Amino acid sequence: MQAINRVVKNTGILYARMAITVGISLYSTRLILNALGAEDFGLFNLVGGAIAMLGFLNGSMAAATQRFISFSQGAGDFEKVKRIFNMSILLHAGVAILAVVLLEIAGYFFFHSVFNISPDRVGVGKLIYQFMVASTFVTILSVPYEAVITSHENMLFFAVISILEAVLKLAIAFYITYAKADHLYLYGLMTAILSVILLIIRRIYCNRKYPECAINVKQHLDKPLLKEMTGFAGWSFLGYSTSMISFYGQSVVLNYFFGTIVNAAQGITNQVSGQISSLSTVFIKAVNPLIDKSEGGNNRALMLNVVSVTTKTSFFLLTFIYIPFIIEMPFILKIWLKEVPNYTIIFCRLLLIKNLIEQLYVPLGLAIKAHGDIKNFELRVSLILLSPIFLSIIFFLLKAPPYIVYLIFIMNSILILLISIFYAKSKLSLKIDVFFNEIVLRCIVTTLLIFLISSIPSLYFIPSLVRLVTTLCISIIVFVILGFFIGLNKYDKIEIFNFFKKIINNKTNFSKKIIR
Repeated sequence: MQAINRVVKNTGILYARMAITVGISLYSTRLILNALGAEDFGLFNLVGGAIAMLGFLNGSMAAATQRFISFSQGAGDFEKVKRIFNMSILLHAGVAILAVVLLEIAGYFFFHSVFNISPDRVGVGKLIYQFMVASTFVTILSVPYEAVITSHENMLFFAVISILEAVLKLAIAFYITYAKADHLYLYGLMTAILSVILLIIRRIYCNRKYPECAINVKQHLDKPLLKEMTGFAGWSFLGYSTSMISFYGQSVVLNYFFGTIVNAAQGITNQVSGQISSLSTVFIKAVNPLIDKSEGGNNRALMLNVVSVTTKTSFFLLTFIYIPFIIEMPFILKIWLKEVPNYTIIFCRLLLIKNLIEQLYVPLGLAIKAHGDIKNFELRVSLILLSPIFLSIIFFLLKAPPYIVYLIFIMNSILILLISIFYAKSKLSLKIDVFFNEIVLRCIVTTLLIFLISSIPSLYFIPSLVRLVTTLCISIIVFVILGFFIGLNKYDKIEIFNFFKKIINNKTNFSKKIIR
């Protein structure tokens, strides 16, 4: 019960953080787009977009380290936690050096053979790329500290850092709006400096807060453990890196065939998706340590239960906000950006659909990684993740429109869902029929019904604020009704009643203490 309480508390903290940062970030994007212009914004998304890849790289390495730390915490072995941290420092130092070498080689290839950039902007593009390389090096070295924060479920510090980052990015947006120097150069430089500063803060905090963060590689050297971590991190990195390559590769392919204007549309799409997907992302981040600790404590039943609840909850959290956005996307983007680049609306809609499908298998992937045997799983998923790049090239050569790449990604997400379910059955004894009927089918049917009913105002009214509010109200009402009667089974309903009962009892007890 204490574990569930921590999850609820951490989720609340992360939601509060999200409420603050989303508005700031969306407004910052509007200022940056206006300051840079569509072409330079597309150029930054193409070249400096590699900085966004750091999120994938950082996420993959942090997830691998956090898995080992949380697993050992679940088993109650604190001395092993110290060894894990020190071995992760050694491991990431090697990865950081390797990453810089590979990025420099890739950069030469990109600028001479792949990127479609105006000759007068190649120079600043190369500078932005070097900013990214420096940030990469620092980011990788700081990954063990990010993993420690997550394993300790310290979401308060995570929230504070996120809010600080959003505020500083807003300050950068205001600065470049009025600066006289090259706006693109300034934005790339200041974004890179910001990432370095924030990562240094994380390292200082962890060194003071957590004893296991004391670095003494020689004393805690454990070669078998290092080998095990390297193997796990390698296979985990394969999955994340192919996802990263696929994510960035679509920008390169779109740029090659359609130029930087389409990259601007994609950059905005990624901003929209990243911000409104935060609802499920923060929830999964809060639950992830519990999955690892449950497996570490040999409590497989609890882990699978957490996975099922997390899957359905994260899916419906996105459904709640995605449906009004998908229906009213043209009006919302018009209000937000004033000038909406071509293809932005259809890009956003298709990417949100892809994100919804992903919610059905992301928690399963976390459970598989908690188990530890991920080699075959990562190989299969990696092959599927890379295929959209090659398929989209073929389609574009046949004169297909730019949005075909998102349709391909949607099909790939469905394939990964099927692989995750069958692999979880093999390794975790997941009951496929139960998972499909109680999770997948309920989520999809409920969402389709909510979408159809919520779309009714768009059939009879022109885009306006009144229609937006009407759609939102209908969506909320229908979501509550259909989500309860179709989306939830009887056991889910019992858990919800017990949860609210506990909250009411806690409030009652608190009131009695005040009266006394």
